[in-house]
Amino acid sequence: MLVVEDDRKMAAAMRRGLQAAGLVVDVTSSGADAPWMVDAVEYQAIVLDVMLPEIDGFELCRRLRNTGVNVPIIMVTARDAVEDRIAGLDVGADDYLVKPFSLAELLARLRALHRRGPQHKGALLQVGSLKLDPATRRVWRNEVEIKLSGKEFALLEAFMSRPGAVLGYQTLLDAGWDMGYEHRSNVVEVYVRYLREKIDRPFGLATLETVRGFGYRLRDNGDE
Repeated sequence: MLVVEDDRKMAAAMRRGLQAAGLVVDVTSSGADAPWMVDAVEYQAIVLDVMLPEIDGFELCRRLRNTGVNVPIIMVTARDAVEDRIAGLDVGADDYLVKPFSLAELLARLRALHRRGPQHKGALLQVGSLKLDPATRRVWRNEVEIKLSGKEFALLEAFMSRPGAVLGYQTLLDAGWDMGYEHRSNVVEVYVRYLREKIDRPFGLATLETVRGFGYRLRDNGDE
């Protein structure tokens, strides 16, 4: 795995702890070095500090996702405002840890990401006129490109991977979030509403349906 952290003591402590847990760890203090390191090595996870020299963690995460990097990313920072957590998740992070944190918690979150299983990215998904490219993280309805946040994209990918199936709240939480404050809120309902406003309403459609008491589904009969 790759640790991107400019605090040398913190980076050294994470490296020792992760190596003691049996992981192979590369460390860099520079956000500018991370892209070429990710190109050179097939990492299984990235731990990414937010406050970095040259390029901050938010921008680095955005750039990695925009170039098709789908490695799980956990962002770590001393900034604990809700807005900062949302910003990290929306640029494509899979989880968010606030300093100071315990190594045991970091390892638990890495295990949670691993339990999701291998991420098979690359095959274009299509349901009716709606298309999603996991590799480039782009979405279209007909020929109109739709801009989605990281969480919106994750939920839509879950729906399009199982068209017609009813996805419950826990399934959708697992698709877009890990252990965090969102699990105790109506975040799923909020993001489903965001999705409808982007993938359906502008096109006069209603393909993302509520199945009361169970969850939501994306109709598998296209745009009918």
